[in-house]
Amino acid sequence: MIPSSFDYVRATSLAHAIGLLQKDPDGSKLVAGGHTLIPTLKLRLASPALLVDIGGIGELKGIQIADRIRIGALTTHAELLASEPLRTVLPIFHQAADLIADPQVRNRGTIGGSLANADPAADWPAVVVALKGELELAGPTGNRQVAARDFFVDIMTTALEPEEVLVAIHIPYPNAGAQFRYRKIRHPASGYAVVGVAVALRQQDGIVSEATIAITGATGRAFAADCASAHLVGKPLSTETIANAALLASEQAECLSDGYASADYRKHLLRTEIIRALTSLTNA
Repeated sequence: MIPSSFDYVRATSLAHAIGLLQKDPDGSKLVAGGHTLIPTLKLRLASPALLVDIGGIGELKGIQIADRIRIGALTTHAELLASEPLRTVLPIFHQAADLIADPQVRNRGTIGGSLANADPAADWPAVVVALKGELELAGPTGNRQVAARDFFVDIMTTALEPEEVLVAIHIPYPNAGAQFRYRKIRHPASGYAVVGVAVALRQQDGIVSEATIAITGATGRAFAADCASAHLVGKPLSTETIANAALLASEQAECLSDGYASADYRKHLLRTEIIRALTSLTNA
């Protein structure tokens, strides 16, 4: 339970952090909240030569709401939970943050750390995919933006390059009448999602005009259930439409299996949680 020895530097700016990563991309690790990295170090599942602390970089913090919503990568789960302006515009952030771990984790853990770590059972990946977000990445050659649905590659694998830092999440301002819901079945020990479902949709005159369903926990990465989302568009949120969409999503998912939940059980949970999420929006 004692990490290997490493050097530690507290970065004073984004440019400083990127410069440190450039010197040894494979031997350096970024740390913000540290709730995943520190246990990993203690178990010696990771042994970086250099730990770069980015927790003090102001440009990576804060929530800005304008024509688009910008959330700095170092914004904590607790800050997302507490932000009333964000809750008014995108209540799904409050719904998801309220289900993350416990107050100690929420006060230290960051949305950027969660996204960059890409745990297949984390909550935020499904949320940003459902909201059609873009992730801003900064590296030696400048900044670039990657669609959230393209950012998550596999289990704990993302499009983030070794010399890059996740700067912010950018989300389109929702159209009038947009509705959101996040639900999950929590693992009783870890609090992570056995299955999590994020839904963003819009109805006009009782007909769904836009819809995105995103999944976490069930497979090796967060993904958009495109077949299920497309099935909803142009139809009312009837019991039959909802059931068919849930079935399509479960058929699309290549579910994981572990000691707690088999692949078949996860498929069952996926169907039930999508049905519950969509049904709750019919009554909203």
